[in-house]
Amino acid sequence: MNPTLLQSISLDIAATRSVKVVLSGLVDGLAADPHVVLARIWLIQPGDQCSNCNQRNDCVMNVDCLHLVASAGSSQVDAKRNYGSLEGAFRRFPMGIRKIGKIAATGQAMNLSLQGDEAPWAAVPEWVKEEGIRSFAGQPLMFQGSVVGVLAIFSRQAIPEQDFHWLRTFADHAAVAIANARAFEEVAKLKEQLEQERDYLREEVRVDMNRSGFVGQSPALAQVLRQIDLVSPTEASVLVHGETGTGKEHVATMLHESSVRATGPMVRVNCASIPRELFESEFFGHKKGAFTGATQDRVGKFEIADGGTLFLDEVGEIPLELQGKLLRVLQEGTYSRIGEDRTRSVNVRIVAATNKDLKREAAEGQFREDLYYRLAVFPIEIPALRDRREDIPLLASFFLQRTTIRSNKTGLVLRNRDVKALTEYDWPGNVRELQNVIERAAILATADRLHFDLAPVNLPRPTKDRTFPTGPGSPGAIQTDAQIRELETSNLRLALEQTGWRVSGPAGAAALLGIKPTTLTSRMKAMGVSRPGSPG
Repeated sequence: MNPTLLQSISLDIAATRSVKVVLSGLVDGLAADPHVVLARIWLIQPGDQCSNCNQRNDCVMNVDCLHLVASAGSSQVDAKRNYGSLEGAFRRFPMGIRKIGKIAATGQAMNLSLQGDEAPWAAVPEWVKEEGIRSFAGQPLMFQGSVVGVLAIFSRQAIPEQDFHWLRTFADHAAVAIANARAFEEVAKLKEQLEQERDYLREEVRVDMNRSGFVGQSPALAQVLRQIDLVSPTEASVLVHGETGTGKEHVATMLHESSVRATGPMVRVNCASIPRELFESEFFGHKKGAFTGATQDRVGKFEIADGGTLFLDEVGEIPLELQGKLLRVLQEGTYSRIGEDRTRSVNVRIVAATNKDLKREAAEGQFREDLYYRLAVFPIEIPALRDRREDIPLLASFFLQRTTIRSNKTGLVLRNRDVKALTEYDWPGNVRELQNVIERAAILATADRLHFDLAPVNLPRPTKDRTFPTGPGSPGAIQTDAQIRELETSNLRLALEQTGWRVSGPAGAAALLGIKPTTLTSRMKAMGVSRPGSPG
């Protein structure tokens, strides 16, 4: 080997920060020597093709092996031969097997030449003879005292010991260049991941500043807390089920903070807010150029959550076609970014939440049954607020205290009448609705009096698909004018009763009905509606 050529290659790659560029620079530079038929580099990496590797029977450990990562050369027989391919029979080598494996296992270099016209060291003697190869030189790539790979060349001339010595020095420089490029890429990856986590956590702080803990002493809540205590120390997947506003996300936070993963990240994904075509990118990330609009590499939520907990809120909204890929990650702990051939490993705990009956949807084919059972290893059912009414006074006091501190209002208290109204309400929006009602009442409070804007609970709710059939014999299809007036009168009376016959003000019946107080007063007179016990 020409020492000047080796020195030139070493200088070219010295400051390169891309592993791919370093590797190609090494083999392309070596292949520029007219005597070199083939130059290759294998690096020691975890086994990834054990099930279909053609040398699996010779592999003892099935843990680490040599991966072909760079190849270059030229044929004097057939110019169309692709010596740059990383495929073929020798893309993987078990440690200790054949020349390459022995160099990696022992750290000892090899300089082998023809014995007469024979090459007993050749795996494919016909190829050696056809290309006129006369020698093989293999050098271990050493970094900080350990073998990281093997550099090998096949030459059309014998390699003198002096040139072989220069190749040893070159291999040392190559190993350092590869290690440095790997370090630069790892730093860049960590920087990207930290930036993603920073942006994500900033958004979480913005959205999550007002999150409260569980407040209450009801048996239903106590049961949930017992379940959290039981499952938190384990690695089991948890499926949290409950109506909107019951605190599913807080359960997920408690599960994470009480687990051995508490020092790792907790990443939240609202599956209902992700466009269908972006699910895979959101979960697994993508490579630059993988699709239109992919202008840079993107780290997926699974990668960000590595070592921690991934909370999949509204998991029932994940498209059916993506559920198989999600199941694979949960089962095997591996995934690939869109547009990337590399398989990545990840270690996350899944906590999922939904307000849907996923078991029923799985039975109906609307959700993968195997994914459901994978997610629901330990299901937790959060009770609706109407099923833990004894907690409502405590929750209301908690929200009121927090609101008064933030709004700098003092003297606001819950009276017995307030507690009774809050406890008797049905709370279709659960704890979240209660929090909003308390905050709104505090803002609109006059003096020290709170007025709660609670919608009537007994009014029939319109259905989305309600139709009004017309035509002869359609029972109840069209209401008469008298029936409509009777319904309006009943609705107006119900609003007045709900508000204690208060007409005006933020908590009055007029505001509840969405009309002016003067309009309400006129309608009361026209309909003959008056407070019981009042004159006329």
